[in-house]
Amino acid sequence: MTADANNEYPKASNATLIGATITYIAGLFLLLSFAGPYWIQSYPEMFSSFKHMGLWEYCFDRFRFPAYQYDKYFDGCHYIFGSVKMCFREWLLPGWLMAVQSFVTLGLMFSFTSQALLACVIIRMPLRTVLRYEWIFVSAAFILVALSSLFLFLAVSIFGGNCYRRDWLLYPSFNVLSWSYAFAVIAFILFGLAAILLFLESRKLYELRLEAKNLVAQMQHSQPEHALHQLRDQLHQQQLGYYRH
Repeated sequence: MTADANNEYPKASNATLIGATITYIAGLFLLLSFAGPYWIQSYPEMFSSFKHMGLWEYCFDRFRFPAYQYDKYFDGCHYIFGSVKMCFREWLLPGWLMAVQSFVTLGLMFSFTSQALLACVIIRMPLRTVLRYEWIFVSAAFILVALSSLFLFLAVSIFGGNCYRRDWLLYPSFNVLSWSYAFAVIAFILFGLAAILLFLESRKLYELRLEAKNLVAQMQHSQPEHALHQLRDQLHQQQLGYYRH
């Protein structure tokens, strides 16, 4: 009896489940893109001293920076904010790349927050809060997912438009966009699809909430009149009993 009673509450709709699933998949692509060191790489047959880079890492093979006053080779993969790259960090990290890092980081943060909200809606935890404010949960998740899609669109657009600049990496014609960048593009598209589904679902939930409020208001208006009729009937019965006695 208790188990059946606990399962009588309404479950999450199919649109919410599909939107949440797409959001989780997009979040996985975004996480791999965020951590992956392959936003751009050089063609292997070119034997370039630059190998590949991500948002937070550069990889070189006997790379010599022309403006560096000492004749030194840079090998291996290094964190972009590490001490090894300090001598030419301004060249490795131009303003447009910092903007890309910021947009991807914000998109990742908003993605995780929206996934937490959608998880609460799906598992109905906490139950009373979710059932009462489900439209707010879904609306907030829609806004966060839409912002994630927008920020990723800005990130891939800025990176794609600036990654072949000649004042950044040497010999840009030797390089090609790689799988980490492609994952960011896929995540941006998936977040957009999920945002559409969540928007439609949030609007539907809001309309159902308005209908429920209108029904409650109608019941409240009709309830005093119904109670008055009941009180009149009780008084009438009491008067009849009094006169009979």
